[in-house]
Amino acid sequence: MTSAERTMRALPSARWQRWPGWVARATLLWGALYAAFGLACALSGTSLLPRGGDSAAAALSWAVVATGALATTASGAVVRYGLRPALRVLLLVTCGLAGITAFSLLMDVITLLFGQGVDYPAAAANKALAAVGAGLLAATARSEGAGEATGTTGIGSTGGTAVRAPTAAPRAVQLAAWAGTLAFLPYAAMKLVWASGGTFAGVTGAEMLAISERNGASGVFLTLESCGLDPTALLAALGVLLLWGLVRPWGQVFPRPLPFLRGRRVPRWLPLAPALLGAATLAPYGVVGVGYLALAAADVVTIRPGDFPSSGDALLVGWIGLVAFAVYGLALTVAARSYWLRTRPARRAGVGAE
Repeated sequence: MTSAERTMRALPSARWQRWPGWVARATLLWGALYAAFGLACALSGTSLLPRGGDSAAAALSWAVVATGALATTASGAVVRYGLRPALRVLLLVTCGLAGITAFSLLMDVITLLFGQGVDYPAAAANKALAAVGAGLLAATARSEGAGEATGTTGIGSTGGTAVRAPTAAPRAVQLAAWAGTLAFLPYAAMKLVWASGGTFAGVTGAEMLAISERNGASGVFLTLESCGLDPTALLAALGVLLLWGLVRPWGQVFPRPLPFLRGRRVPRWLPLAPALLGAATLAPYGVVGVGYLALAAADVVTIRPGDFPSSGDALLVGWIGLVAFAVYGLALTVAARSYWLRTRPARRAGVGAE
């Protein structure tokens, strides 16, 4: 491939990096909508925290209003005055608040895919909006850096970039990916034992299917279970595929079986969006859960048996699931950071020069 061809192929990918032209305005719009959403919930008494008390639910609604107002103020100032250090700090703080609010969104997505629907639509909508906002706020906080990478001089201007060649992650990151992969093996084996009709932790496959049906599992979920395919095990396999796509070079280009996309770069947001969502949900969920199980194993707290014959059986299943979520979530965090750094656009000298 000639130098000119490489340059032309780099330009479509460069367009994905031109955040300064639109992201601050998009964040401004999101902030206004998010604040309005929180205000509507607060005034109508719609709870965004179904399992909390009335005072806690009301406090969360007003916290949503405050988060939206902060985002509107910060992004509006960026649009008007450009990105200043103080504004960057405010954007990152607001991003953190939105990220905390979006916690457990992945669980709602899984429930929506394989259940009859989410139990609390307003709470799920709040998490989805917060996740979108966290991404926009993070991008706005980096908008000046993106402008430098593309050779821009201000919001809305454009320049040229050289797209980095696909590279593998460092050895330490790949070891983390192996840890995340291996952590899911006991979880997948447990699920497949139940899906195939076997018995684990005192519960048979038929009993587990009846429990899923009683808990409102969708027809798709129950059909896959009855065929010996556990949907959550399939999601775990997709998660492992995403993890290795973040650390191996083939994860940065579209696969060859797609002729119309052959050799095209994967937009950075395409793998990073699910990776960040998964990491933000599974890592804290798993780590906190493992801590709770450790307290239960030390008889500091008591774990209820739930659908299992004994507390010991419930504890065993909890260890298998939560350790998998914790290790995979941490590995996904490490892999996503490595992918972010390795796929940053490099400044291309001379491109766009007269």
